[in-house]
Amino acid sequence: MSDAPLASAQCPPRPSRPQLLAIGPLAQLRAGRLGRRLPQLVLGLVLYGTSMALLVRGAFGVMPWDVLHQGAARHIPLSFGQIVILASLVVLLMWIPLRQPPGLGTLLNAVLIGLVVDPVLAWIDEPSGLAARLALVLSGLVLNAVATAMYIGAQLGPGPRDGLMTGLARRTGRSIRLVRTSIEVAVVTAGWLLGGVLGLATIAYAVLIGPLTQAMLPVFTVRLDPSGEPARR
Repeated sequence: MSDAPLASAQCPPRPSRPQLLAIGPLAQLRAGRLGRRLPQLVLGLVLYGTSMALLVRGAFGVMPWDVLHQGAARHIPLSFGQIVILASLVVLLMWIPLRQPPGLGTLLNAVLIGLVVDPVLAWIDEPSGLAARLALVLSGLVLNAVATAMYIGAQLGPGPRDGLMTGLARRTGRSIRLVRTSIEVAVVTAGWLLGGVLGLATIAYAVLIGPLTQAMLPVFTVRLDPSGEPARR
């Protein structure tokens, strides 16, 4: 006689991993656990801005969108962080024809990251040693993955650039991978032509940030109930 049924009865199944929900802005707010989600969102955005500054000071290239931000900053009399905010607002305008509704996290993302990156850039000087520069790049990559997992896992709306990607994919029927690659090639090319820095860190970011963020998402994704009742862990 097999004792498998007895073992099954004695060992309850493991709880499933929290899932990212495809819900609208109001449902995001009604889904509960705001006491954890809002601080996680804000901290994630602060860390995201910090990671951007680390990569800039590492001077081995920057994130794909930051190549465009750097290039634009050479021609517009605004700080790097102000350019980031301006670009976010322009991207949000592109959501309108896509009928992509922004969430609270989307709006905070558009403003807070740019507000953080300028003070961090002012605080951190560009090191002269190769080892120190590599340390800044590696720290920036890992910190960016943590920050991305935190603000996505808070489930309060995608960032402006993420929402543009998903909105275009939905409207065109193309894959997320193709749309993201097309957008990033376009912004990197435009940024490079404007004088932005394209380097090894840019390539490393493009290759590594997806797997790193995916690995960290289960840690930071908050379990929600879209019906509005706070979910149990």
